Amino acid sequence: MPSRQRAVMTISVPPLTAKEYRKIAGEQGESISQLFRDMFDLYKRQKLKEEFKGLQKYGAQRAKKLNLTEREIERLIFEGR
Repeated sequence: MPSRQRAVMTISVPPLTAKEYRKIAGEQGESISQLFRDMFDLYKRQKLKEEFKGLQKYGAQRAKKLNLTEREIERLIFEGR
């Protein structure tokens, strides 16, 4: 089984934040490292959602500008696949 590789990182936070962070990790039954990984994964997913919504908005604006119907959009999408 391959061993996991880790990079050690150091961050600075205010003392109250550190206390709350440790409390949350303890309540969740996770290490502070695992809590950070979970938070980072959540952050990345949120960024992808924001990017997707931005692309949807752009696509809707372009379709409206070009007077494309939903049926025409579907046809164009499937032609491109």
